[in-house]
Amino acid sequence: MASVRDLKKDINYVLGDIIEAVYVWEYQNTDKDTKKSEAIIDEAIETFDELIAKVNDRSIEDKKAHFKAINEELENRGRTLIEKINKLG
Repeated sequence: MASVRDLKKDINYVLGDIIEAVYVWEYQNTDKDTKKSEAIIDEAIETFDELIAKVNDRSIEDKKAHFKAINEELENRGRTLIEKINKLG
């Protein structure tokens, strides 16, 4: 199992890259409305906060399963955000 520190880094990197991709899209499409792209950024920040709170929850008994579920949730929510970025435009 990966360490808690590695899981936190993964969450940070994945969602940070998604936010960066939105900023790149906004930079390349200055003539388009940014309401949808700003909503994606807000959702990524909200996802980050929720996942970090779950990682920091100390009341979990089966930590291995808990962290595996968090990792799967990160993958699923990350894919959803990437699909939303791809639909911008």
